[in-house]
Amino acid sequence: MPNLPFSLALFVISANAIRVPFEIHFSDNILGTSLTRRTPTPVSNTGNAQYVSNITLGGVTLPVLLDTGSSDLWAAFPSNQPSVTDLGKTVSLNYAVGKVGGSIATTSLSFGGYNVDNQAFLYVTDTSTFTSNINAQGYYGLLGLGPNSGSLVRKKISGDSRGDTMLTHIFESHSLSDNYVSFLLDRKGAPTEAFTGQLTVSEIVPGFENITSMPKIDVDKVNRLLKADQHWQILTDQDNGIVGPDGQPLKVDSIVPGCPDGQLVAVIDSGFTFSQVPRDISDQIYGRVQGAYYDTTEEFWMIPCGQYLNLTFNFGGKSYPVHSLDTVDDNFNRVDSTGQKVCLGAFQPITSAFSLLGHYDMILGMSFLRNAYTLLDFGDWVDVNSKTQANPYIQLASVTNPTTARAEFVKVRLGGVDTTGDSKWALLPADQMQHSPVSEEEKKKKYQEMVLSRWPYILLGCLVFTLGTTGYCIWRCCCRKGRGKGGDGKFAGFFKRGGKKGNTGARGFGGEEMDRSSHHKLQDEDSSYYPTSGQNNVSMYALNRTTSNHSQQSFQRQQPPTASSYASPSRSNLLPSNNPYSNAHAQNWDNASTYSLQGGGGPPSPGAGAVQHPQSVYAMNPHAVGSVASVHMQRQEYGGYGTADGYAGQYSR
Repeated sequence: MPNLPFSLALFVISANAIRVPFEIHFSDNILGTSLTRRTPTPVSNTGNAQYVSNITLGGVTLPVLLDTGSSDLWAAFPSNQPSVTDLGKTVSLNYAVGKVGGSIATTSLSFGGYNVDNQAFLYVTDTSTFTSNINAQGYYGLLGLGPNSGSLVRKKISGDSRGDTMLTHIFESHSLSDNYVSFLLDRKGAPTEAFTGQLTVSEIVPGFENITSMPKIDVDKVNRLLKADQHWQILTDQDNGIVGPDGQPLKVDSIVPGCPDGQLVAVIDSGFTFSQVPRDISDQIYGRVQGAYYDTTEEFWMIPCGQYLNLTFNFGGKSYPVHSLDTVDDNFNRVDSTGQKVCLGAFQPITSAFSLLGHYDMILGMSFLRNAYTLLDFGDWVDVNSKTQANPYIQLASVTNPTTARAEFVKVRLGGVDTTGDSKWALLPADQMQHSPVSEEEKKKKYQEMVLSRWPYILLGCLVFTLGTTGYCIWRCCCRKGRGKGGDGKFAGFFKRGGKKGNTGARGFGGEEMDRSSHHKLQDEDSSYYPTSGQNNVSMYALNRTTSNHSQQSFQRQQPPTASSYASPSRSNLLPSNNPYSNAHAQNWDNASTYSLQGGGGPPSPGAGAVQHPQSVYAMNPHAVGSVASVHMQRQEYGGYGTADGYAGQYSR
């Protein structure tokens, strides 16, 4: 047989997905059919590696690959050339493996009994970048069966309806009651073939009507900004999405942000020969097989061909067992280093098709799709106003019976003798499971995915941080400007000299009136004022400046001193030896740094017989140059001097 490619990766690596409500719908109603039933389109199987159907473009018929993983149509005509209209634009279509480029043209199209007058497609003349020998592969183009939004041809000629996909044109131009396609993929190499490959448009393959009773599994939609990367993708069941060869659910860990715990996002893609699954899933399937090894060059698990392995996927509460002939593939005539024939594990670690933007976890290709009749309903992906629109969904009907599959495996691989119970086929203990090595390139991709797949969350986090920081800075500035402001004219912030006219209470630098009934601490730099007594205190004017020599003066009612001395509790040699209130020293107290101004004719002498009783005494103490000046103005009531309730002046620091 021809040397066929291991994997036909047929879609551009995709972008970040977001979660939508995951719903499963059940229906007993058979989907509507057209008035005239069309014969299902035959699907040819080339060595279980490609599935192709015929299409006619501009009068020329040629086989094309059927690919549910992409949305564009391209063709390379081997001999006869069709009649086309070149639109003068070119585009390149990149796939996970290979690419093609060409010019965009339009022509008439026929497929499955439907006709389209003006269908845009990519006219390709060089296919060497897609496959080494397209003639040997049995096809000359590719037909994408994905959503309209995924077409790059449509995007290139935006605004031109001819760029819509073939299926969109068929759905919109024909009186179809439902917008869906369905397909069956047959299996080569099995003792019996229960059916042949078939594809239908808005019709059910006869004999498989039970698919209408299967759960309608909503398609997991991507962000609208990334709708060009939308694919047919669904969620596995939770905690038992994949059941391994030992009958136990495999441990899963999704890379898709927002994917529920215990589930994976799976793309249904008929363009892949082998399914692509997370590396740890592939290891759990094949790593416990005796004699299995991982080929680091081709990045495939190599398995003894007689190894019988069960594998089951669960979607929407239904089980879809995989035929053991599909789990271990014998279609490529591989041998190991000793010349012994080996088979390929058909569920391989996802490498070239790894989703850098965390769009999906795995791709279920032909090795899975041969085990389920598949229906893809486009729902509101098709803009047809007359149709009832709903979310796109997928229905799957299992076509593999595990008992029959086991009997067919024994006949084909074991020569009809069931030796599956022999010890050489027994699985190794879980703690002896082999793990396939991760390449440096794959590590790099995983790191990139970890960052890129979370760009909405990173962007949101940066925005929140920026707004929070800005808000905090604004709040701090406002606090500094209004620090200490309160009601009733109180101000304890930054002061300026001045005051309100007629105000007899204490004043700060800003002229704000302060509470007369209480004492306040006013501080400028490191100087402080601490009131000593509130007795008979009616008003106070305090000024604190500079940073040196904290000073304070107070007057208190005390016992009258003797005529010979004055005592100061906080300063020695405060006064001259004689009475400061004498006429000789009334203006020279403490080296001219303190002045006493009194009403009522000057200070009385304690020794005088008849003394005056002034109503108030005011003292101003500016102190020496360089000191912290504190001016205290106090109103005192004096008793009789020379008696028991006389007056003594006290200067304290």
